[in-house]
Parts: sequence; C-alpha cells; structure tokens
Amino acid sequence: MVFVKLLKNRAYFKRYQVKYRRRREGKTDYKARRKMVKQPKYNYNAKKYRLIVRFTNKQCICQIAYATIRGDMIIASANSSELDKYGVPVGHKNYAAAYCTGLLVARRVLKKLGLDEMFKGKDEVDGEDYHIEDEDHDQRPFKCILDVGIQRTCHGHRMWGALKGAVDGGLHIPHTNKLFPGYKAAEEKGQEPEYDAEAHKDRIFGLHIKEYMEQMQEEDPTKYEAHFSKFIENDIDCEKIEDMYTEAHEKIRENPEREAAEKKNVTHERQGNSKVVSSDGTEHARSKKIGLEKRRAKVAAKIAAAQAKLLEGDDE
Repeated sequence: MVFVKLLKNRAYFKRYQVKYRRRREGKTDYKARRKMVKQPKYNYNAKKYRLIVRFTNKQCICQIAYATIRGDMIIASANSSELDKYGVPVGHKNYAAAYCTGLLVARRVLKKLGLDEMFKGKDEVDGEDYHIEDEDHDQRPFKCILDVGIQRTCHGHRMWGALKGAVDGGLHIPHTNKLFPGYKAAEEKGQEPEYDAEAHKDRIFGLHIKEYMEQMQEEDPTKYEAHFSKFIENDIDCEKIEDMYTEAHEKIRENPEREAAEKKNVTHERQGNSKVVSSDGTEHARSKKIGLEKRRAKVAAKIAAAQAKLLEGDDE
C-alpha cells in the first residue's frame, strides 16, 4: 500500500484564513494595490494619486483617486458615455474613445485644482513620446500612477490609449512607450528598438476603424450594415471618423466640466399605509413605518391572542 501524506489535516483548517472578499471575487490584486497605495511614514498624509482605468462591455471609465483608511476617495472621474456631448455618439470602448476619456479626466482634474492654465499638456496630437515634467514650470505637475486592476498589460491594449490621453492632457504619469501601438522591440542584441509614432497617432484618431469599415463595406455590405448600425444611424461613415475625434479633442479642452443633472421636481404623495403616488404618474409600494411603541403593542397583541387560543384549547 502506498503511503499518502495528509496535507489538509485538522491543523490546516484551524489555521486557514479566508481571503479578502474582492480577492475571492477576482476584482482586486491586493499585492499590486498595496504597492500603489503605500505611503512613506516620514511624510504624514502624503496622498498617492492613481489614474484608475476600467473597461466595461459598453464604456471606458477613468478616475483620479487616493486611498484612505475609510476607502478610496475619488477627486475626478470621466466615462466615455459623456463623449456624446463632445460629438462622439458611438464607439465608446475603442482605443480612440479611451484616449478621449483619459484627456477628459486629465483636463477635468486640473481645472478642479486650478492648474489647467499652467499645465496645458500637448495641443498637437502626433503620437510622439511626451512627458509634462520635462517642461519648465514654476510648480511641479500633478503626479499620479496608472492603476489597471487585473487587466493584462499586453501590447497595444486600450488602457494605453487612456494613459496617453491623460499624459497629453497635462498629468505626470511615469511610463514608457514599450507597450504603445507602433513600438517594435529590437530583433537582435545591440540594436535599438523602434517606435512608430505615426502608427500610434492612427489609433488615437480611429483610422484602424476606418480601414475596417472600408474593408467590410467592400467585402460584405450586409455584415457592414449590421456591424456598424449605430454609425449608420448617426450618419457617420469612414470619411468622418478622423474629423469626429479631432473636434472632440478640441471641445474637451474648451470645456471639460461635467454638466449638472437636471432636477426633475417630482413630488410624492402617500395614499394609505402602503402606496405612494408620484406627480409623474408612477406608483410605488412603500410600507409606512408605525414606530416602536405601536410595533411593541402589535407584538403584545399577537402574544395575547396566541395565549387566549391555548387557554381555549385547554378548556375544551
């Protein structure tokens, strides 16, 4: 008989510690987060700001945050669904939209802190390597680090579009161009790597989408109409894509502030103890709170009724 060592014995389960909830859900890499939020003890309350970039099935979300003992505090945020008012009604999760979202959150946080006039960033979008700290300023630029969560940092990913947009918008984010579109590593030892800024610029202005639209329109018009139905609804063809993103960059720099939501001025009126009627015609089921004394009296009445029923059973 083969001897098998028992690894998960009683002592193992007694000492087992459950992982954090967000680790169990696969949402947070705590090893990476610990490095990003750790503050030096010799500099009390020195906030470490992070550019948080996340992608959903429909949009790109960018936030500027810092960590406290109570949790993360968001000082500015932007998502690509806001690009509607800047003239980009479709394609809110591609590389070009990620660049616009990064540019928007950068200009928004600098305007909130009163630094937008001092740090204007890069006006001409050419895909070249750019760092705001290389320029001469009386004040140091706003520094933050990139937080990509559990996404794989592969070459040409959309997250680099958001990073490039934030850097061109005037934020100081330490980075290299090794994972940008257009970068080509050295083939042999001793050779220098190549970086094609023009290829990166094409991605920023959505020219890869333009080429794909042209190709599909020629090869399969039926699939083109289904695949780019939202573009067709908004009267956007392959020739208008570059101009659309160029105008969006200009509008974002002109006015990066978020529009306040309009107040609906809806009033609510209670009818009975479990019905609420709103002025917009909708009805809601909301039970009215009766208070502690009435609740206790209700419980006491139930107990008295149960006792009375028991007494009746004993008499019979």
